[in-house]
Amino acid sequence: MNGKNNIAIGFLTMGLFMAYGFLLIYLRDFAPGKEEWVNSYSIGKHFESRLAHVHGNLFAFLNILIGYLLLHFRDKLQNVKVISWLALTGLLMPIGILTEVYFGLPPALVLIGAIAMTASVIWLGVAFLKMKSVTQ
Repeated sequence: MNGKNNIAIGFLTMGLFMAYGFLLIYLRDFAPGKEEWVNSYSIGKHFESRLAHVHGNLFAFLNILIGYLLLHFRDKLQNVKVISWLALTGLLMPIGILTEVYFGLPPALVLIGAIAMTASVIWLGVAFLKMKSVTQ
């Protein structure tokens, strides 16, 4: 694991959420009933869908960045595997938003993902603070 999967899954997830953005453009500009969709900009499914799109790309990018850092500093950081898994688990947050929007599921995945991503970012920050200075 140690970061490689974070990078690969991060890019794949980013691609999927970018493609989801095309669906959102279609719903806004071309779909039958687009006026209703546009008028619900800050409420309901429209708002939640945009939240999933933005957080999906953000969390995908965070996985790419975290994966790169874990690969680059794996011999100098502690708990690399745990941080990696927490960051990947963080992707449940935007997926959870979509399951709420499209399937009416409760927000459990959203909370699990948000907590996991927050924990991975903080844990990585602490790991870097504890890392011995890199000599060149």
